[in-house]
Amino acid sequence: MKKDNALILVTGGTGFIGSYLIRLLVKNGYRVRALRRAGSPMDLVQEAAAQVEWVEADVTDIVGLEDAFAGVTHVCHCAAMVSFHPRDVQRMMNINVEGTANIVNLCLHFGVQKLVHVSSIAAFGRSKARPNLDENCKWIQSKGNSQYAISKYQSEQEVWRGDAEGLPVAIVNPSVVLGSGYWNIGSGRIFKQLHDGLKFWSIGNTGFVDVRDVVQYMLLLLESNVKGERYILNAQNMPFRDLFFMAADAIGAKRPFIKVTPLLAQVAWRVEWLKEKITGAEPVVTRESATASVSSYYYDNAKSLTMPGFSYRPIEQTVRETGTQFLEAVKDGFRARVLPL
Repeated sequence: MKKDNALILVTGGTGFIGSYLIRLLVKNGYRVRALRRAGSPMDLVQEAAAQVEWVEADVTDIVGLEDAFAGVTHVCHCAAMVSFHPRDVQRMMNINVEGTANIVNLCLHFGVQKLVHVSSIAAFGRSKARPNLDENCKWIQSKGNSQYAISKYQSEQEVWRGDAEGLPVAIVNPSVVLGSGYWNIGSGRIFKQLHDGLKFWSIGNTGFVDVRDVVQYMLLLLESNVKGERYILNAQNMPFRDLFFMAADAIGAKRPFIKVTPLLAQVAWRVEWLKEKITGAEPVVTRESATASVSSYYYDNAKSLTMPGFSYRPIEQTVRETGTQFLEAVKDGFRARVLPL
């Protein structure tokens, strides 16, 4: 990919991964066009916003998307919805599945040179009988799959359809992505909850990765000849307990001290469900998130480490740096922060 001839379209440009990717692309001298929905906050892209061509469009509106593709050579599809609440299922399917189908169709129509798609480790499917996963694992139907997981699996199928129709594609499957951003959503919420006195830690285990490593890998894929491949992006497999303790220590908060067992998790989501029905309060935990919190899966990152020049940041470093920025945010009303690239 030659910088002078490249025009990279980033969907979900104001979101967590999309914003870090935009900053990295601009830093490396690429021309960037990015999608944003009307009214989307620009807090995470302030330092690069003036160097980006912004287009207001929604991935579910294929007609509105067409203008955004004019002259585009490469696409990074970061736009997605993450939710474990039953009320959001249809909207999530529309964004994650239909939105991806629209992006793939337009890539094919406009002759895009490569599509890099942000998927998730959830797209492999989860079953207690298969706790260890790598890129060769096929989707498996199980009660352990959330609706989010199903949506990401189905969105991948749209990408592979594009691959079959001649579109060069690459997929990244990040584990839980850590880093500074907004403190009331995503992984940043962990720090806010610990600051507010979170008492619980769950017995599950999963993978974690720095957001900067995710976007660095995406750039390497854009610049490489790789196509038709997927990569698990995972720096470290770790118990939730260890992550919560590490994050609490990073901000000087008290470590959570109540162990959440599968039984307690089932009780908790039912209590939250009832509270929502009675008071309308947003549930702290849902059935799907409760199940995930006490499940243990391990993700093999060996394939990702075959990329020349790539290595993962230690999760301890990511948590420490994010914790430092969270403490700064405490002083100014929890304004969003971004980690330096």
